[in-house]
Amino acid sequence: LVIDTLKEVDPSRKCFRLVGGVLVERTVKEVLPALENNKEQISKIVETLNSQMQVKGRELTEYRERYNIRLVGEDDKQGKADASQAKESEGGSKGGAGVLVS
Repeated sequence: LVIDTLKEVDPSRKCFRLVGGVLVERTVKEVLPALENNKEQISKIVETLNSQMQVKGRELTEYRERYNIRLVGEDDKQGKADASQAKESEGGSKGGAGVLVS
C-alpha cells in the first residue's frame, strides 16, 4: 500500500521513515527504492521458508512412518484392531496380567 501510494506522489516531497527505531526525514525518491527492495527480499524469504516447511513436513512424515508413531485420535479404527490382536496373543491369562512379583 505504501509503495503504491508513494508512486503517485511528487518525488521531491519529503516523507518520514522509521529506521531502527529512529524517525528519519527523507524524500520520496530516496525511500521508494528501499521499500521496493525490502518487499522483494521479504517475498524471497517467504518462498524459502515455505520450501523449508515442505521439506520438514516430508521428514516428519517419513519419521512417523519409520517408527510407527500415531497421534491421539488418529487412526482410531487401526488402533482398536491392534489392541484386540494384542489381547488375543496373550493367551487369555487375565488373572495376573500386568503384575510383577519378585
